[in-house]
Amino acid sequence: MALKEREGRDTLARRIRELRLARGWAQDRLAEESGLHRTYIGAIERSEHNVGIDTIAKLANALKISLKDLFDESKSK
Repeated sequence: MALKEREGRDTLARRIRELRLARGWAQDRLAEESGLHRTYIGAIERSEHNVGIDTIAKLANALKISLKDLFDESKSK
């Protein structure tokens, strides 16, 4: 099944925001936990960046979730 051009990026953006908010974290906290800059976290959540796998792994590790589950929208609230 082919993804539309931004579909993966939009899914990632939604899931990161959802998981961050479920933990009660501000973007600053996710930035601190992942080693990324707060403004970069915001840009990812707005789907403004095509994020590399290393960055996705940092976010998954910070959120204590597998890469597979990070993209699994069936686990959404």
